[in-house]
Amino acid sequence: MHRLYENEDITVFWDSDKCRHAKVCVHQSPAVFNKDNRPWINISGAPTAEIWKTVSQCPSGALTCIYNHDIRIMFDESRQCALAYDGDAEVGECCYESSSDGSGSETVWTIVHTGVRPDHENKGIAKRLVFKVAEEAEKRKVKIVPVCSYAAKVLEK
Repeated sequence: MHRLYENEDITVFWDSDKCRHAKVCVHQSPAVFNKDNRPWINISGAPTAEIWKTVSQCPSGALTCIYNHDIRIMFDESRQCALAYDGDAEVGECCYESSSDGSGSETVWTIVHTGVRPDHENKGIAKRLVFKVAEEAEKRKVKIVPVCSYAAKVLEK
């Protein structure tokens, strides 16, 4: 499972497949990381600096964190994309194609492209886009097939 938790300053990524339940996060910042709550991460539970410090101590790498740089990520199902915006300008996208599996019983989202404008690269935007598509697919119980090499790298287990 891939989830992202965002506030104005940062995005925290959680990859459940990497999580080894060391509970460093729960002990370091219990107001943010509480395994009994749903969602289990409350991004407004502590100051950004405390969250950042806690995430940086995750021994498995299941939790990672980036600054948002005032970029908003939106999911647009009609366009089959997660989109990144800097103000009103679209600066990135992660697009998928929807189909059914060979038996016709399961929907599959094939991630075919992830891209960010050159002046917005190296800010973690592409990772946020991929996680947004993955999160939306998981909510809908849709299988993901990352054909896009970047998405495959981000989602590898």
